Amino acid sequence: MKSVAILLAIVVMNFLLIRLAPGDPASVIAGEAGAADAKYIAQLREQFGLDKPLTTQLALYVGGVVTFDLGWSYRNQRSVADMVGERLPATLLLTVSAFVVALGVGIGLGVLAATRVGTWADSLVTVAALGFYATPLFWIGLMAILLFSVNLGWLPAFGMQTPVAMAPADRVLDVARHMVLPVLTLALFFVAIYARLTRASMLEVQDMDFVRTARAKGLRTGRILRAHTLRNAILPVITFAGIQAGQLVGGSIVVETVFAWPGIGRLAFEALLQRDYNLLLGVFFLTSVMVIAFNLVTDLVYSMVDPRIEVGS
Repeated sequence: MKSVAILLAIVVMNFLLIRLAPGDPASVIAGEAGAADAKYIAQLREQFGLDKPLTTQLALYVGGVVTFDLGWSYRNQRSVADMVGERLPATLLLTVSAFVVALGVGIGLGVLAATRVGTWADSLVTVAALGFYATPLFWIGLMAILLFSVNLGWLPAFGMQTPVAMAPADRVLDVARHMVLPVLTLALFFVAIYARLTRASMLEVQDMDFVRTARAKGLRTGRILRAHTLRNAILPVITFAGIQAGQLVGGSIVVETVFAWPGIGRLAFEALLQRDYNLLLGVFFLTSVMVIAFNLVTDLVYSMVDPRIEVGS
C-alpha cells in the first residue's frame, strides 16, 4: 500500500510539473501547421481537453491511470500505452545490460583495488573511476562513436539493428553489436561508483575481528575473501545499486538520444519537444513503476545476501 501511495503522489506531481512548463500541444501543432491563429489553437485545446480547469484535467488523468488507461497521444493519435509498450523492450535491454555490466565490472575492479592497496593496480582503478565519474555520458558516447564507428569502423554508431532481412542467429549478433557502445557508455559512470564503493567497503571490513579470526584459523585467502570479506562488504554496494538502478532509466534518455536507440528515453525526449503531455506522463509513470520495482527487488536480494535482514522490516 505504501508503494501505491507513493506512485499516486508521483503521478499527481508529474502532472502538475508538466503543466507548469511553457507551451502546450495545441500551440506546437498549430505552429507546425502554419495556422497559429487564436481560433484554431482554441479548437485544438477543446479537442484535446486542455480548455477544462486544471483540477478537472487532473481528476480525469488520475482516474485513467487507476484504470490502467494512460490516455491518447496528441501528436501521434495513438494510445500512449501502445507506444510505450513498443519502446519498453529496447530500454529494458539497454538498461538491464548496462546494470549487469556496471555491477559486475565495478565490483571486480573494487576487489582488485582493495586487495592491492598502494600498488599501480589500485592507483589505476582509482584514477579511472574518478575520470569516468566526472565525465558526462553524452561526451563519452560521442567520443566512442568517433573512435569505434567513424575512425575504426568496428561497431555501428546508431540504432538497435540493421534494417535488412537476416536469419534469427544473425539478427541476435547484429543487435549485440549495436548494443556494445550504448551499453558501455551508460555503464561506465556506474562502474566508477561501484568500484570506489566496493574498494572502500572492503578496506573497512577486512580489518574487522571476524576476518582476523578467519585468518588465525588458517583459512585460505580465497575463502576469506569470498565468504567473509566480500560477502559483508557487498551489502552497501547492493543498497546503492538498488537506489541507482532507477537512475539508469534517466541516464538512458541521454544515451538513447546520442545513439538513436529506439527506447522510452528517446520517446520521452521527442514527447518533450512536441509538448505531448500524455505521452510524456506515460513515460514518467512507467519509469516510476520501474524505480519502485527495482527497490522491491533490492530488498529481496538484500535479505538473500544477509539472512539476518527481514524483507518485511
